[in-house]
Amino acid sequence: MKEIKNLVNIGLGDIIGTVISAGFWFYLAILIIPANYGEIQYFIGIAGIISYLALFGSQNTITVYVAKKIPIQSTFNLISLSIGVLGFIFIITIFHRIDLGFLVLGYIINNLVLGEILGNKEYKNYLKYVLIQKSLTPIFGLIFFFSFGVEWVILGLALSYVAYSFRIFKSFKNTKIDFSLLPSRKGFIINNYLYTLSGTVHGQIDKIIIMPILGATLLGNYSLSLQIISVMMISSSVFYKYLLPQEASGRNNQKIKKILILVNVISTLIGFFVVPILLPQVFPQYIESIDAIKIMSLSFVPMSLVKIYSLKFLGKEKSRYVLIGTVISLSILIPTMILFGIWYQITGIAASFVLSVISQSMYFFYVNKKIDKRIL
Repeated sequence: MKEIKNLVNIGLGDIIGTVISAGFWFYLAILIIPANYGEIQYFIGIAGIISYLALFGSQNTITVYVAKKIPIQSTFNLISLSIGVLGFIFIITIFHRIDLGFLVLGYIINNLVLGEILGNKEYKNYLKYVLIQKSLTPIFGLIFFFSFGVEWVILGLALSYVAYSFRIFKSFKNTKIDFSLLPSRKGFIINNYLYTLSGTVHGQIDKIIIMPILGATLLGNYSLSLQIISVMMISSSVFYKYLLPQEASGRNNQKIKKILILVNVISTLIGFFVVPILLPQVFPQYIESIDAIKIMSLSFVPMSLVKIYSLKFLGKEKSRYVLIGTVISLSILIPTMILFGIWYQITGIAASFVLSVISQSMYFFYVNKKIDKRIL
C-alpha cells in the first residue's frame, strides 16, 4: 500500500505538472507562428546543454548516493553551482541574453534538488516542488508574453525555478561539504555525468541542428511533435523516478516494469491513430507535425526499455553501460538527422529519432542478457 501511495505522489507530480507545462506550451503554440515557437525551443536547447555541462552531480547520481545514505549532495551542489555561474557568464557573453543565463541556473537547481528529494524518498515533497514550479511556468510565462512580447517568455520560464533555491540552502545547512567522498566514487560519478550529458545532448541536439540547417518553421513543427510525444511518455518518467531509488536499494519491481511496457504499447496506438486526427483541429498552423507524430510514436516501447535498463544499470552503479548506449544512440541520431532532414524534411527527422532510440534499446537488451538472466 505504501509503494502505491509513493508511486501516486510521483505520478501526480509528473502527470499534473506535465499537463500544466504542456498546456502552457500548447497554448503558446496557438498564439504564435511556428517560426517563433521554433526559435524559443532553439534557445531552450542551448540553455539545457550548458546547464548539464555544469551538472557535475547529476540528478541520477545524487538520487543513488542519497538513497544509499551517503551525504554527498552539498558537495555536488557547490561544484555544479560554481560551474553554473561560469556558464551564466559564458551564455550572456556569447548570446547577450540574461534570460538564458538565469534559465541555465534554474535547470541546474531543479536537477540538484529533485535528485536529493527522490534519493530521500520524499515523495510528498517531490509532488509539492514539482507542482509549484510547473504552476509558475504559465503564470510567469504568459505575464511576460502578454506584457512584453514573445522574446520575454524564456525569462518567465527561468523565474519559475525560484522555489527550488530554498531547498538548496537547506541542503547546504544540513549536509557538510566533503570532497573526500568523491575520489573513491569517481568512476560512477564521471560515467554518470557523461551519460547524463550525452542524454541531454541527445535530447537537445536536434533543435541545435534543425534551426541553422532547416529553419525555425520546421523546428517549430518538430518541437510541437516532440512536446506531444513527451506528454504521452509521462508514464515512463513516473515509473523511472520511482524505480531508480528502489533499484539502488536492491529491490527489483518486475510487475511495475511490465505495466510500463503495456502502457507504452497503448500509447503507440494512440499516437499513431488518434493524435493525427485531433491535431489539425487544435493546431491548424502545425499540419506538418502529423506525419512526424505518427512516426515518433513507434519509439514508445523501445524508449520504455531504455528507461527500464538504464535504471537497472544505474541502481547497480554500472553507469558505463548506460553511457555507451547513449553514445551509440547519439552517434546514429546526429548524422541521420542531418541527412534524413535534408532529404525528407520533418518525416526524415522523426525517422532518425526512432532509429536512435531503437539502437539504444537493442544495446541495453544485449548487455542485460550478458550480466543478468532476467529479461527486465
